This record gives sequence, C-alpha cells and structure tokens, in this order.
Amino acid sequence: MSDCLFCKIIAGEIPSTKVYEDESVYAFLDIEPQAPFHAIIVPKVHIASAAEITAENSGYIAKIYEAVAKIAKAENLEKGFRVVNNCGEQGGQTVGHIHFHLLARRNLAWPPG
Repeated sequence: MSDCLFCKIIAGEIPSTKVYEDESVYAFLDIEPQAPFHAIIVPKVHIASAAEITAENSGYIAKIYEAVAKIAKAENLEKGFRVVNNCGEQGGQTVGHIHFHLLARRNLAWPPG
C-alpha cells in the first residue's frame, strides 16, 4: 500500500533500525520506545489490523510469533517480555498496518497504563 508508513519502512523508503528480517516479517526499533527494549514487528504484506486476519493471511501472524521468539533469544530477553497488538482506533492502533510491540527490559505492570 503506497501511503502506509510501515509498508514504506519495509520497502526501505523510510529509515529504521532493523532488529530482525526474514521473507515474511520485518522488525525494527520503535522511535518512541515505551520500554528499554521496544521493537515493532510487522508482516511484509499489508494487513490493516487484527480485524482483517483470515485463513488466507493468518500464516503471517504465526511467522510474527516465530520472529518474537527469535528476537527474544537474540536480545537475551530471558527475564520476560510483553507482546502487544492494538486493533482499531479505540484499541489504540495508530498505524493502519497490523503490528506487534515487543517490550522488555523493565517490569511491565498490568493493567497497562
């Protein structure tokens, strides 16, 4: 999608600090981190939100969670981490491309603030 911020990051049109990449997934550091380690993990195909996951595209979500495990291992996040997905305006989603926040290296309270 030509006007999507994350599609532009995936395409290299907007710079990012990559932490992981494979054929299906791209992960990069958040520019406004909410934890000492805060990565954004996105599928390389445009899926607008969790509300648009289907049988045809759900494999990308599995690949995201495989990437989470690989990133956690590479970044030594053995003390724990949180994976967050915001869906829709009231869910706090600010970019219309499904993405997952991987937060770590601090105690994360529940419920989140």
